[in-house]
Amino acid sequence: MPETVLTPVVPVPVQGEATVPLASFIRPFQRHYFSGLPERPNYRARSYDFAGVPALMPLVRAFLDTCAATETDDYRYLFTLLGCELATNSIQHSLSGYPGGSYTLHVHRDREGLRLSCYDRGGLRTRNARLAPTSGGADLGAESGRGLAMIDALATDWGDNGNVEYRTVWLYLAYDLTNSAWNGPN
Repeated sequence: MPETVLTPVVPVPVQGEATVPLASFIRPFQRHYFSGLPERPNYRARSYDFAGVPALMPLVRAFLDTCAATETDDYRYLFTLLGCELATNSIQHSLSGYPGGSYTLHVHRDREGLRLSCYDRGGLRTRNARLAPTSGGADLGAESGRGLAMIDALATDWGDNGNVEYRTVWLYLAYDLTNSAWNGPN
């Protein structure tokens, strides 16, 4: 009986897809924005333009985490969580998530906390209007609308510019989380 030789099956990549290291999206002079390490001297403001694709969310998390690197673990986690929600909303609810789209995250540090602004391309609505959390969005069983409800509940303050063409949504998170809903009853 002849010996059967098994050849390994090599998966064929789907045409049009490629694996690219996330680090290739970072400009060399801004690599420290994604290190996760505190810097000296402390920055006052930091901005970065992100392509509007969900695959870059690990970079967004690294950027936000690094911006809050001098703070407590709880603060870093909460700031990153809320900031990722703003970035995700830009991708899902504006032209920033369409091919060629982008959005900018801008962080400003002051003595009391961090202010994060997310600038996107807007365009999916027809009238200027302020954003508001969905009623019932804070319910654990809600299937959508939880993002702004979470920002409303956990950020010290937040708002938007109401411009349908070029939306800016911002949040402020005070360093002191003592009276925050984050530390509330479970």
